[in-house]
Amino acid sequence: MSDTAPANNPLRSLDDWEDFVEARYPAPGQKAKEDYRNYDNPARDTVREFYRLNHRHQTYDFVLQKKEEFLGFNHPKMTVLEAMDYLNKLVDDSDPDIDLSQKEHLLQTAEAIRADGHEDWFVLTGLIHDLGKILCLFGEPQWAVVGDTFPVGCAYSDKIVFHEMFAANPDSQVPAYQTKVGVYKEGCGLNHVDLSWGHDEYLYMVTKPYLPEEAQYMIRYHSCYPIHREGAYEYLMDDHDREMFAWVREFNPYDLYTKSSGRPDVVALRPFYEDLIGEYFPKELNW
Repeated sequence: MSDTAPANNPLRSLDDWEDFVEARYPAPGQKAKEDYRNYDNPARDTVREFYRLNHRHQTYDFVLQKKEEFLGFNHPKMTVLEAMDYLNKLVDDSDPDIDLSQKEHLLQTAEAIRADGHEDWFVLTGLIHDLGKILCLFGEPQWAVVGDTFPVGCAYSDKIVFHEMFAANPDSQVPAYQTKVGVYKEGCGLNHVDLSWGHDEYLYMVTKPYLPEEAQYMIRYHSCYPIHREGAYEYLMDDHDREMFAWVREFNPYDLYTKSSGRPDVVALRPFYEDLIGEYFPKELNW
């Protein structure tokens, strides 16, 4: 399949990737779906093509380019609620059984965290954690918005799903990028490591000045399954990363398992979340 504009977005919706992740990492007590990487399963064709594109194009230079392009925050300013409404333009027509908006999915996550009695910053993190997906509405292809994130500029771990597809990535032919630590130093800490580009890093940079560090880690690394679920790249982490990743792992079940057909009452919940947002964020954010 060529990498033309339509082919750059093989998923029916971004939720297809999240459903695939949940199949790999089911809720406690449930068995992983054994066909999640079955090449003969037609239902996985679009997901497999998505990973092919992601693993082909997420190079070290690409990541640095995207950081320079987007982290100048040159898009219109928006409030958090305006960003949620904007994200709602990502309509999922593929699942008639769960016809919920992006905003409703975010509220489901936040309400589950709130029901478990977590601190207000944790609830707020659940509410906003996927807002970086507005990159799709800024013209970015799906493979540069979602997907399991991983370090670039060093050897690919075999714990990354479909890791064999990295053979088509130009960085696989760069010897300096294919040693164990690559361009980094052992134990340097993840803050000094560039991960594949997507909604996690983008939202982290947008919200970094306003949230506690635990929330920053949750946002920045919630899609980094090779590290927080598979234990890869331990040699790049420092002790502070190991301490903070406990929060990433605590957040992960809320990210994966709170999607349901139960529709939250958006109108009734709005005053609570308006007040919560106002406690942490200015009226408008730079995007």
